[in-house]
Amino acid sequence: MQTKFQKVFIEGAISPEFIADCLTNLQSNTGIGAHDIFLGQVRADTIDGKTVSAIEYTSYENMALQKFDAIRQSALEKFELSSISIFHSTGKVAVGEICLFVLVSSAHRREVFEGLHHIVEEIKKEVPVFGKELFEDDSYKWKVNT
Repeated sequence: MQTKFQKVFIEGAISPEFIADCLTNLQSNTGIGAHDIFLGQVRADTIDGKTVSAIEYTSYENMALQKFDAIRQSALEKFELSSISIFHSTGKVAVGEICLFVLVSSAHRREVFEGLHHIVEEIKKEVPVFGKELFEDDSYKWKVNT
């Protein structure tokens, strides 16, 4: 089985055009029967009476890349996946914009559903990416992943 794995930090929001470009290339591998995607979007949460306007993401990039590799290996051992693409924002991402894009492909749908869930949960739990929630009043609070 051919496996492709990408892990890329993108400065700012992940644009709909970037996502569309990634999806456009999916039909070239006719051995793949299923794709599943996760799009993480910045919410306008209200915390302590303040509304989030954006999140500023930072990362320990070398450590994050090692964690992405470990997540990849775990997913490949547990699921029959043909490809895994992961893109995460760094820098400022406004409310309503995409900050995490995960695309998983396989010959069968069950593998992509289960594999995608596993990958996203592991990213949130293990990868050292930090979000500073920026509020409309120019104050901030460091985000706690849930």
